[in-house]
Amino acid sequence: MFKKVFSKITILASAVLFYSCSSSSDWDVNNSSVGTPQNPATVYTDAQIIEMAQKDALKYFWDFAQTNSKLARERYHTDNPGQDANVVTTGGSGFGLMTILTGIKNGYIPQQEAVTRLTTALDFLKTANRFHGAWPHWINGTNGSVIPFGQIDNGGDLVETAFLAQGLICVREYFKNSTNASELALSQKADELWKGIEWNWYTKNPAAPNTLTWHWSPNYEWQLNHQLQGYDETLITYVLAAASPTFPIEKVVYQNGWARNGAIKTSGSQFGIPLVVNHNGATGTVGPMFWAHYSFLGLDPRGLTDEYVNYGDVTANHAKIMYEYCVRNPKSWQGYNSKSWGLTASYSRNQDGTTGYSAHQPNNDLGIISPTAAISDMPYTPTESMNFLRFLYNENYSKYIGVAGPYDAYSIQYNWVTLRYLAIDQGTIAPMIENHKNQFLWNLFMNAPDVRQGLLKLGFHSSIHGF
Repeated sequence: MFKKVFSKITILASAVLFYSCSSSSDWDVNNSSVGTPQNPATVYTDAQIIEMAQKDALKYFWDFAQTNSKLARERYHTDNPGQDANVVTTGGSGFGLMTILTGIKNGYIPQQEAVTRLTTALDFLKTANRFHGAWPHWINGTNGSVIPFGQIDNGGDLVETAFLAQGLICVREYFKNSTNASELALSQKADELWKGIEWNWYTKNPAAPNTLTWHWSPNYEWQLNHQLQGYDETLITYVLAAASPTFPIEKVVYQNGWARNGAIKTSGSQFGIPLVVNHNGATGTVGPMFWAHYSFLGLDPRGLTDEYVNYGDVTANHAKIMYEYCVRNPKSWQGYNSKSWGLTASYSRNQDGTTGYSAHQPNNDLGIISPTAAISDMPYTPTESMNFLRFLYNENYSKYIGVAGPYDAYSIQYNWVTLRYLAIDQGTIAPMIENHKNQFLWNLFMNAPDVRQGLLKLGFHSSIHGF
């Protein structure tokens, strides 16, 4: 079913990822009567815009969380708020944990109320379905049972679990030295959940020895047979698998799987900017922008090297190439420029005008801008990302900003915007802005003793964090 060179999200873009994509929530951006916020009369400063963007993204995980579990809904449709209200996303919930920590740190939400919410969420995760310690991609927020992501994808999803574990470790680290009993208990709950993930079980696929495999199902076992090989969004999975104090992998699994024994490297470039790595499924160019976000909400790429590549160069160059591609605009789409740029996996516009989903990238450029791409690039392209935020908040607020921040996608070419949000897109915004501001989550995660040990085990060194 899968071509190994593509990430799971890329492959499933036209398949089973969203079973509601055929419905239409498109609207003409000139029609101001369709539930849009008022266009502000003032022009905001950069500091105000950054705070607004972080607060707005936080609303997705605070105001629109699944009501029982307090975890992140997979999606939220402002035009149909009740749709899929109990579909919880594992990876998006991990991003939500880090977004809530950012909210606590900045005083956007009351700390004790946040602790209560996080405790509810972690208690729910303890009782939810797990498969050798890994949670499924989707969870029923009312009872914790697996919601199949596809016909044979009804078991553990190791990559989504890694995104969640990244958030759990940040929660643990943030509260581990607290003198408050409930905060300390929350830290301990996060630690227990993280240590329960059986990473080494996911090396047992007979078709992929010494490699992590994305899925395992009690009914279908390894039938999906999707091995984790770089470069895509899955680096964090190998780092955490090596860091696990309970079910670790050995370095050979990383070398054979993620690094492909050195084949991850490339000497290619685009626009005179080195690619550094071979982007799976995007030969000669970069993949969707989320590949530089999902693993790097906690994992600090700056000055981070293994024996193969420098991940600071990988992520920064990815963002610079994406920006340059949109500015040069080889397909001549209306609305691509230095203020409106960024391609990543998001909602999309189908040819018939309905709403779909696609992993937008230079090799799959459909004229759709996904705001999370440029905003979450803030640590890599601060000037270019700030220009984009000004474009949204000062020039196009009533068109592209909704109840939880920038809508998931828009197209000036087609005069189209979706009135929808996705957890995995809103969830990278506040953490990556905060990492740009003060390296908050990067410092939390990189200073965790088990994380550092895992990185060293794999041969990583960090000039920023001193190992």
